[in-house]
Amino acid sequence: MGCHIAPAPRERRGPTRATRKRAAPQSSSAAAPDATASTDDSAIATPVSAATPAGDDGASSMRDGNRTPSAHDDTRGAALEEAPADVGDLLQKRISQLGLRLEGSPVERCIEQLYRELARKGLHRFRPICYLSDEWGCPSGEPVIGIPFYLADPRLARLERALNDLEDEREIMSYLRHEAGHALNYAYRLYREPQWRRVFGPFNRPYRDRYRPVPFSREFVRHLPGWYAQKHPDEDFAETFAVWLAPRSNWRRRYRGWPAVRKLRYVERTVRRIADQDPIVRKGDFDVTVDDMHVTLGEFYARGVEETRAAETIAIDADLEQIFFRKGRRRTALRPAAEIIEQHRVALTDTLTYWTGAHRPLVRRLLTRMVSRTRELELYGTYGREAEYLVPLTAFGTTLAMQYVMNGSFEHGAH
Repeated sequence: MGCHIAPAPRERRGPTRATRKRAAPQSSSAAAPDATASTDDSAIATPVSAATPAGDDGASSMRDGNRTPSAHDDTRGAALEEAPADVGDLLQKRISQLGLRLEGSPVERCIEQLYRELARKGLHRFRPICYLSDEWGCPSGEPVIGIPFYLADPRLARLERALNDLEDEREIMSYLRHEAGHALNYAYRLYREPQWRRVFGPFNRPYRDRYRPVPFSREFVRHLPGWYAQKHPDEDFAETFAVWLAPRSNWRRRYRGWPAVRKLRYVERTVRRIADQDPIVRKGDFDVTVDDMHVTLGEFYARGVEETRAAETIAIDADLEQIFFRKGRRRTALRPAAEIIEQHRVALTDTLTYWTGAHRPLVRRLLTRMVSRTRELELYGTYGREAEYLVPLTAFGTTLAMQYVMNGSFEHGAH
């Protein structure tokens, strides 16, 4: 694939690792209006910095005074001491000086897979340009896709895995399909159409980082962890498009009888209508590019540490003592509770993240807190009955995670 030169920040739409993924403030630069990337057969961009004014058509207006953070911006703060020793030297390097490129990188094949999926659905003239950025995202109103820079380099991927849990290929494709939904919306300006607004709602609705979802609502599809489609009409469309696009999603069967199926049918009708049309918006300004990122890796990963710190200080001793027990006079068939939690840590992390929509690093910190407290309290479970502890652990973790998702705090009554 060829490569394009790119520019910098605007408001960003899209998730990231439920995630991924977050509310930490981002640095933002302005950008030059003439620095644009064109849409053609070369759809992967190697960015350089520039600046961009906010807004045309109301689609790219700033909704929070700056740019809206992506879904997991505020969790980039796992403890840096967890960084693997063989990549520790990278923490002092500026991201802009790492020479990162999409061409030839491990994530390039996922982008090619996205283009094949779009073509199989008849979208031969729509190939959203991709570029390396600080997170998953699609600048509002711009038909381009930002991809986390750490996916372009194996050493950075190992660092990300140690600090925040690296996306696997399935997750990468989920994010790409979601962001492609945003890009399609902007490329064909679907959000301006009355039918789009009737199906999804007003595009100019305030875009808030924190929102109160209605769990298990059948008005919305489920694609990314949590209930991300409920965040904003634009996210609703992107999630719906991603479900429609995914191979073997069986959406007709899965969503039969759901009100959300009318949204999927709208996507199918709309794609059929625009399949042979060139995009209306053929150029797009990029959000933060790697060449704009003059912070060091260490500084980048230190952002958002406050959220994970909240999980490290939460009072949970009394609850853990109801799930596990102290040794007392018992001497046989004992297994440390910390070992039981560690044994099921990955499954618990996946389950809590998916069903609550809590950010993955926060869930990891919650489980780390449980491990450390059960160890210090010297709590135990019974050998051979480890699986029985998963139900109360999952229920307890869900309660904590949902408290944070709904209120932004582990304190009852906080807002």
